[in-house]
Amino acid sequence: MTMRKVFRDDHEMFRDQVRRFIETEIVPHHAEWERDGIVPKSLWLRAGEEGLLCVTAPEEYGGSGGDFGHSAILIEELARVNATAVGFTTHSDIAVPYLVNYGTEDQKTRWLPRLISGDLIAVIAMSEPQIGSDLRGMKTKAIRDGDHYVLSGQKTFITNGINSGLAIVAAKVEGQANPKDITLFCVEEGTPGFEKGKKLEKIGLRGQDTSELFFSDVRVPVENRLGEESGGFTCLMTELAKERLVIGIRAAASLEAMLDKTIAYTKDRVVFGKPLFEFQNTRFKLADVKARTQMLRVFIDDCLEKLLKDELTAETAAMAKLTSAELHGQLLDELLQLHGGYGYMSEYDVGRAWVDARVARIYAGTSEIMKEIIARTL
Repeated sequence: MTMRKVFRDDHEMFRDQVRRFIETEIVPHHAEWERDGIVPKSLWLRAGEEGLLCVTAPEEYGGSGGDFGHSAILIEELARVNATAVGFTTHSDIAVPYLVNYGTEDQKTRWLPRLISGDLIAVIAMSEPQIGSDLRGMKTKAIRDGDHYVLSGQKTFITNGINSGLAIVAAKVEGQANPKDITLFCVEEGTPGFEKGKKLEKIGLRGQDTSELFFSDVRVPVENRLGEESGGFTCLMTELAKERLVIGIRAAASLEAMLDKTIAYTKDRVVFGKPLFEFQNTRFKLADVKARTQMLRVFIDDCLEKLLKDELTAETAAMAKLTSAELHGQLLDELLQLHGGYGYMSEYDVGRAWVDARVARIYAGTSEIMKEIIARTL
């Protein structure tokens, strides 16, 4: 692979710390967490102690004050070992930034220290059973009642839902005419009327707890509204560009790791009296995967550099998400095939990575939605 210029020395020093943590605290237990369908909260507290959660959060609230380059390091290192059970990224880089960027001082003081320490886990609750990627069709409602809002509705596919202690909920305030008039609310676990559904069983990402959330006449204080009333759609669209790049970063790192593992496997695996690697078909398949993975890496690093400069546009993020999600699945399929029957065994990383990668074409906006976003710029 070519020399990468997007990371500084402090990023690479952080990578060493992250890699050690993953190798000692995550890798030995990951298979157990996949069987259980959930990661213990004790891991979150250990990650908080190590300064691995919310690394971009301001220092005055207990954060590291890092940039998204540090977040990218964590995403890459988790992808390198296919540690898909660990939902740190959804918490640290997708949910918590809403609070950092749009929260009041009181909200930040109340919640950020606990979110950074791992004592509190945050989720963003957008998706609903009937609307898919169409946020304008959202059914969750909020009715203003004095110094409270009364929130009612249902959310689904919520990553870290079972473990969560704070939900950032997207809803429509009654009386708003524009279908884009979405408002965000912070709802704490234990609030009357807020219930978590059972853990959803998925075909991949099996160790990552995912659930439904139910809101039945939940009284949310006005001071728990995040940002301005009806300002939520703009917040969601702003943060989604970064969420889509997260998927690209993970895909590129995953492909690089699985390519290395497959090269090693084909050199060791003997068929018809010689290593599988010595067959021209094998080498050509690996060469094709390497070339396309390298092209993806260069594009994703360019997107990351743009994000660090606050120059990443929604359409470029959509291109990154579309390209990486599609390539991730296609190329992992090629690598799995080179493993033969062993590729279909869950003990081999490539098989689990292949299953886990399928959802990338769906969440954070489907591939079809990404094409629509890109098509608007033509």
